Amino acid sequence: MSAPDGSPVGAERSIGQLFASATTELSALVHDEIALAKAQLKQDVKRGATSGGAFTGAGAVLVFSLPMLNFALAYGIRTWSDWNLAVCFLLSFAANVLVAGVLALVGVVFAKKAKKSQGPQKVAASMKETAGVLQNAKPHPRPEPAAIEDRAPAAIEAVARSSS
Repeated sequence: MSAPDGSPVGAERSIGQLFASATTELSALVHDEIALAKAQLKQDVKRGATSGGAFTGAGAVLVFSLPMLNFALAYGIRTWSDWNLAVCFLLSFAANVLVAGVLALVGVVFAKKAKKSQGPQKVAASMKETAGVLQNAKPHPRPEPAAIEDRAPAAIEAVARSSS
């Protein structure tokens, strides 16, 4: 088994290897954060496009269906109810306005979702937090050279005892 940089696990790695490993991992983290921001931005654009499509649909329903639907509905109401033809045309227009209102409501809901989304802002905050943690990181304290020299005779003595 080996570490990410290829050195055996448990082996002491040099400062250069540790720095290279940290740099590689930090680069991968930044790339992952950018990919996340792109994915969230893509989702926001998709919601905005859905909202625009719903508004366009509402407008198309009003423009293209009014003449045919108004005549068909008005004459249908007139046939069933014997009401005045003008009242029948008003009722058919009200039905078209109701359909357009429902489509506009769908557009408003999706527009609010797209506006409320905080995807890229969350990623930016996460990146700032990561940078702040890395800026405040301090190396582990190293033992004093005198402490290493004090330990050396004990280590030599232990090796001498075990080989006797």
